[in-house]
Amino acid sequence: MNLLLIRLIIFAVLFFAGLKLYRMYREWKLDRDGPQQEGDQGNRMVRCSWCQVHLPEEDALRERGDWFCSGDHRDKYLAERKEEQKEEKKEAQKDENQQEKDD
Repeated sequence: MNLLLIRLIIFAVLFFAGLKLYRMYREWKLDRDGPQQEGDQGNRMVRCSWCQVHLPEEDALRERGDWFCSGDHRDKYLAERKEEQKEEKKEAQKDENQQEKDD
């Protein structure tokens, strides 16, 4: 009878120690994995195409695949791109005219 009681006490101590270890492991795992999951949910940083400043994706504006920190920078960037495209077309036309003259 004495031996049975000792075995029961040892089993209870081992059971509660295992339970305590399991709870500590779960808390450790939640602490380790928790912040990473929060960081992946919308806190990605993007760069403004005009001023090169980094800002959170949720605060940025997106236009034609480019990111911008404000509507003003978006408008300036798109106007500049439009001017560059016009200049490229003029240069391409000049090159074509030059080739026609050479032929």
